[in-house]
Order: sequence, then C-alpha cells, then structure tokens
Amino acid sequence: MDTRRRQLLIRSSAAAAAAAVGLPTLGAPAERGNPPDLHVELRAEPDRVSLLPGAPTRVWRYKGRLLQGDASALDAGAGGYLGPIIRVRTGQRVRIDLVNGLPESTIIHWHGLHVPDTMDGHPRFAIAPGARYEYDFTVANRAGSYWFHPHPHGRTGKQVYAGLAGLFLVSDDEEAALGLPAGAQDLPLVLQDRTFDADNQFVYLGAGDGDARPTGGGMMGGGMMGGRMGRGMMGGGMGSMMAGMMGVLGDRILVNGSVQDGREVERRAYRLRLLNGSNTRTYKLAWSDGAPLTVIGTDGGLLAAPVRRDYLMLAPAERAELWVDFGRWSPGTEITLRSLAFEGGMNMGGMMGGRAALPDGAAFAVHRFTVGSGPARPAALPQRLSRIEPPQPRQAVNADRPKVFEMTMGMMVWGINGASFDMLGASELETVRLGTQEIWEFRNDGRGSMMGMVMAHSMHVHGLQFRVLGRSVSSRFSDAYATVEDGLVDDGWKDTVLVMPGERVRVLLRFADFPGLFLYHCHMLEHEDSGLMRNYRVEA
Repeated sequence: MDTRRRQLLIRSSAAAAAAAVGLPTLGAPAERGNPPDLHVELRAEPDRVSLLPGAPTRVWRYKGRLLQGDASALDAGAGGYLGPIIRVRTGQRVRIDLVNGLPESTIIHWHGLHVPDTMDGHPRFAIAPGARYEYDFTVANRAGSYWFHPHPHGRTGKQVYAGLAGLFLVSDDEEAALGLPAGAQDLPLVLQDRTFDADNQFVYLGAGDGDARPTGGGMMGGGMMGGRMGRGMMGGGMGSMMAGMMGVLGDRILVNGSVQDGREVERRAYRLRLLNGSNTRTYKLAWSDGAPLTVIGTDGGLLAAPVRRDYLMLAPAERAELWVDFGRWSPGTEITLRSLAFEGGMNMGGMMGGRAALPDGAAFAVHRFTVGSGPARPAALPQRLSRIEPPQPRQAVNADRPKVFEMTMGMMVWGINGASFDMLGASELETVRLGTQEIWEFRNDGRGSMMGMVMAHSMHVHGLQFRVLGRSVSSRFSDAYATVEDGLVDDGWKDTVLVMPGERVRVLLRFADFPGLFLYHCHMLEHEDSGLMRNYRVEA
C-alpha cells in the first residue's frame, strides 16, 4: 500500500471512530491558505549515536528540518540523541509535519501546550510507519519551557526510552523585559536515566532495546494484558511484569541525551532550564555545598517572584527553571548538582530488567559545573518576574464538591477510580463544560489498590495549565513525606504534579477554548502504558 493511501485510511478510520462518539475530526486547519510563521518537519527514525567508548548505541530520535521561518527557531542540539530544540514566541502560528520513519506507530504530544485536541497528540491519532501527520496551531502559552515526546498507547515508555523527546521553548514580551540570562547562559538540562548492556545498547524491560525491535509473547505481551497494553509491549517475564507495575529505572544519569559528567561555566548568572525526562525516576536536586536553589519558573513559565529551596523535587515530566550566579564561586571551584536521598520512591531497582538499577530515592551526582577563570560579572536577580493572579477556587463549578480521582491497581493493572484506559471513553465524572473551572483531587492512599500497594505518581493533565490549591498526607506516610515536602514548588502554573504515597493533591483547572477529548494520566510512563491513563471530555 502506498504512503498516500495508507495516510488516507488512517485518517478515515480515526475520523469514523471520533464521529461515532461525537468528537471533532482531523481536518485541514482553518488557516491552511496562509503561510505559518514557522514550518518544521520532524522525522522520527532509528539512528546510531556514540554515547560510550566502543560500539555506537542504537536509538530512536527526532531529526528536524526547517522549511520556513527564522533559522534560530530550530536548534539541532549538541551531539546527543535528543531531538531538536524548537524556539517560538507567543502568538506565532506553527506548522510541524511529523513523518514516521519508525517500524511501529507513533504520534507526538506537545507537553504543556494549550492546543485543540486534534493537535495534542492523543493516541487515537497515532500514524503507521511511513505516514505523515500535520500539526498546525497558534502558540497560546505564556513564555516557558515545554517539551514534546511520543504518545502511542502502550508504547510511550519504550519510545521515550529509545530517545524520542525534544524541547519546545516559548518566549514573550513579559519575559524579554526582564533581561534574564540568554545565549550560552540560557542552558537547558534534560535529565534522564538509562541502563546500558555490555555492547553499549539501552536495556529496557530486560533486553537491549535501543533499536526498539518488537518483543513478542508472554503474559504481558499478547496474553492476559495484551488487549490493554498493545501486543508485545512488555515481552514477558517477571522483570517485565514488575516494570509494568513499578516503572523502569536506569543505573546511569544522562544529560541532554549524552553521557557527560559536567561542563565549564563562566563567572556570571545562568538560567538553567531543568526537565525531568526520565521514564520513572524522581530527583531531589540540591547543590553539593548546601547553597540554596533559586527557582524562577515551573511547568507553565515564570513564577511571580523567585522562591528559594534547600532542595527541589522534580518528578517525571516536571520542569523547573533556576537562577544561578556562578560568579559567587572562585575560579576552579567544582559545584555539583546532586540528587539527595529520600523515601517514598520506586525502590524496586533490583527487579527492573533483571539487574540492579540505581534505586529511586538514592543519592547520586547529576551534573558537575566547573567555574572558569576571569572576573565575576554580577547581575541582579529580578525580584518580580511575572504577573500571576492568585487562584480563585470559589469560581469552580464544584467548589464545595471536588472531583476525586483515585490511583488504583487490580490484577496487576493500573487504573483511575478502578478503570483503565479506554481509547474513546470518558465517564460522566470525566466530562466537563467548556468555559468552566473545576477542582480535582488526586488521591494516592492505596485504598483502591491490590494489597494496598502505594507508590508515587506524577499526574499530568493534557491541554491546559492548572493551579495547585493544596496538599494533605495521611499520618501513616508522614515520616517518608517529611523527606520531600520542603522541596515541592507548587507556585505558578503547572501541568504535572507529584503525588507522593499517602497524599491528596487538589488542583484548579479551567477548560477554555477547545472542546474535545484530552488525556490525564501518570507520567511515570510504564504506569501510563499499563492503564494509569484516562480521557476527559470537554463539551461545548
């Protein structure tokens, strides 16, 4: 079947399924006759990258090609496997063509962006090998650090682990007026963990899978859970089964898609854009000399004012921006960003892939900075960063009756309120009205889980940014919670929130502009792939 006909069939089947449940279908964007401000082609394809001495590592990656727009809008990155950095401004119209050069279906989700549901990367729009998907949207977000990654059902964890991810950085006039560090001093740091085998290949779910060859059979592949998870996703074996429940941890930390212990920095102010791009691992970040961290932004952009923390918790998919003045250290000083020990992480490392991984919650070095020579070049940290109105929970239509979403597990399948993923389904509880605000409460106390299993979850809501209203934790988990609570930054706008064992987190969401079907799920990707994901439907 030629590519054009395959593409038509994919679109026709998706449109028919969407029409059957009253969803908008994918059609030509209303502005198709006008050229976009930026037009990029992203090709997802296998590749080989030299990460360690010896054999190159087989990866999957995004390769970008600028078709129209400013040349500075597309940055290929610095030698790792990660996809390009796309830089845009609020209000720009962007067209991005995804070309699937992989041996399996895929789709891209624009994590944190406020876009129509046909542009959001829902797995119902996943395209087959050789097919193309056209994204066309106007950037409506405020300045911030967003990102993109694959989102096919049952394969997201595998495809991200193989290397598919990239940054989508938005700027606006409010941010530009601050004069924040720019150029080489505006430094993205994408944190991921991987395990390599003796031949330098990624180990995922018990086998070297950097070339993402499908693995077949087994209880978790085509048997008991095959219909829920996609044939061959986990391949079989106890290690794979446990990974589906617990998540995948690597034993080596990678930064920006490469193995690098550190870098030299000038004695001046830097803006560090941190993204936790790991499948499962949570980081408790701190400076090696005990200096406080200065946080200026989170998922949805700049905070109203800087906040200081002795350490910072960063769950999978969360972002944080730090202001660091390296001029306060003398030339030659080595200062290391570390992850400190904490309780409540995924401490099943020895069961992942049949080998001992670096346990979640362990202490380890993340990235070393060596302060260069020369005089210090001091810069003033702005004390007011952005205009952010305080949340107004009384404006929610359910201000006195928050909707409850409980993390559950039964028969080794994750779910929310006892239900696993349904491609086109959304319950009455998951149906909201366009133009309204609601309060949701994510509960993680284990009451709905097999054997009372409770572990941390990183809850992400597609299509919007929300405000965190408050947290509470049961006394049973208070000791473990005390090891993380001072590092939680809930200020500003968020799209992903860490929900620790025993915790309840309330968030305020506004459903503006776009009707349709969107996802909410745990961003510990093996949890998502094995059922901890649901739809919510926005009705006009």
